[in-house]
Amino acid sequence: MTPKALILFSDGGSRNNPGPAAAAFILKNKDGSLIEQRGIYLGEATNNTAEYEALLAGLRTAEKFNPVSVDCFLDSELVVKQLQGIYRVKESHLLRLNEQIRSLAKLFPAVTYNYIGREKNREADKLVNQTLDALPRPKGSRSPNE
Repeated sequence: MTPKALILFSDGGSRNNPGPAAAAFILKNKDGSLIEQRGIYLGEATNNTAEYEALLAGLRTAEKFNPVSVDCFLDSELVVKQLQGIYRVKESHLLRLNEQIRSLAKLFPAVTYNYIGREKNREADKLVNQTLDALPRPKGSRSPNE
């Protein structure tokens, strides 16, 4: 059965800003059952770029399921308000990502962007950190948790 209403949690982060960055998303059915999740290493990027990349990757995955709606949940108030048109996008690289998301969103009958606190986005945040923790560290360096 094809999912009709999907829930997407996404998160992005960088260690230092900019620095090594990762994006992650968790795609679920409305009943909360997991469809797909992924962490993606982005290379050197800012936190805001990683937040946008996470949402973009999640929406591209959602597209495969031809849903009637996608409710997106992010802990980046900036990205949510930029996508809602409340805040202007000033940086050109973020504007390109914003436009890609808006274009992709037109493929869905309904898309919402919702700001949630970090505590409600722990699963996606955990995937971001697992992705960054899996990177090889230069000899003699310490992990941020040490």
